[in-house]
Amino acid sequence: MVHALRSRRVVTPEGERDAVVVIEDGIITAVHNASAFNENISVEDLGPLALLPGLIDAHTHINEPGRTEWEGFATATRAAAAGGFTTLVDMPLNCLPETINVDALEQKRTAAQSQCMVDYALWGGAVDGNQHELEPLALAGVPGFKCFLIYPGCDGFTSIDRANLERALPHIARTGLPLLVHAELAPSIDAACAQLNAAEADWHQYATYLASRPDAAELDAIAMLLDLCRTYRFRLHIVHLSTAQALPMLAAAKAEGLPVTVETCPHYLHCGAEEIPDSATLYKCAPPIRSAANRELLWQGLLSGIIDLIATDHSPCPPQMKRLAVTQPGEECGRFDEAWGGIASLSTALPILWTDCLRRNIPLTRLAEWTSAAPSRLTGLDCHVGSITPGKHANLVAFDTAAQLTITPNVLHYRHKISPYMGETLTGVVHGTWLRGQRIFTRTLHSNAPLVTDTFPTQPHGREYALSCHLK
Repeated sequence: MVHALRSRRVVTPEGERDAVVVIEDGIITAVHNASAFNENISVEDLGPLALLPGLIDAHTHINEPGRTEWEGFATATRAAAAGGFTTLVDMPLNCLPETINVDALEQKRTAAQSQCMVDYALWGGAVDGNQHELEPLALAGVPGFKCFLIYPGCDGFTSIDRANLERALPHIARTGLPLLVHAELAPSIDAACAQLNAAEADWHQYATYLASRPDAAELDAIAMLLDLCRTYRFRLHIVHLSTAQALPMLAAAKAEGLPVTVETCPHYLHCGAEEIPDSATLYKCAPPIRSAANRELLWQGLLSGIIDLIATDHSPCPPQMKRLAVTQPGEECGRFDEAWGGIASLSTALPILWTDCLRRNIPLTRLAEWTSAAPSRLTGLDCHVGSITPGKHANLVAFDTAAQLTITPNVLHYRHKISPYMGETLTGVVHGTWLRGQRIFTRTLHSNAPLVTDTFPTQPHGREYALSCHLK
């Protein structure tokens, strides 16, 4: 089947232009200037809506199998389609069993079958003592590995200290795949909590939580990782960077030629610690949201290329785990030390980011680089996705860059309809999402009324991207 989409604002690697994107059997076969297009095929005219490459989230917590009550493939990928994401890469923790060997990987693949609205890939896990599982995971198709240098909140996915990391790194380097690292070290956090007198501190205050996760925890971890990268020459990826104080160190590492990439997240780019109310545990994440001044420096880090990409770190949980209500004796509402850390944002990331891009006069081409092209390179999927280019999968998003969207429960398609952005009015509305040329989401707006309907196909269309790894 051959068909086409026309937009006055097709966002290609060369810039925006009035163009017609021709699609055949799910693949982009041509991108024609609209004025020169005269082929006799069906064309859907999107008018002034921008046409973006489908977003790729390199950092999603889907939690299935084992914790589907937190989220799951069906609900996460539905939220992704509504948010303009066409590929998710799922993290190896929070599911049961954790994805730290090939058997667990196969269990996750089985759980995902016939549930996914969008395409997906599955990271493997590097934990204490599983170094001999890493190369088999690579051969089984994972695009890379994730590890924590600090307790991740789930007992089955252990943190990994420097000694065990050094046992794993030769195996990781042999695969040529990236190691994604939650870069915080415990000694700085322990010292901060001791200084706070944590047992007596008021944990309803966001300032207390922020002080308990100091910049130094990230800085110490990143310094250690860069030192290891010099020795083992593995591909290092720093996930969810929250402290701008690390930018000079990371810039120097890149100038040195170290194979380092960095991500940050919508919540670090949109929120400031000064704006977070006490007891507002929906804002809790780790590392924490830092100051508004720090936020502006993170934007500068993106613009300068020190930070490579944006990922959601979509990390949902049942509302009671956010301590929004008391469910058991002894609990208190609004305690940051007891609440689960994580912000769900698959349905909201694109309008959040575009709202902030508009404030800083950042064009759509840069946003597409950070949310599609760069994640495709990190994950090894750039031969399939990441740009509106002939030969790539026709994964596309129609985006109204001027419309307003107020965040309400009915626009949050993930499992639990809670969000720190609830009630906020943002700029930018996803009108449609296509996966390999098939429309998987439609949002209908009246000109003088709020959101009316969101529609999805009755059958899921997603499939797994599994990479073939050639060990060095």
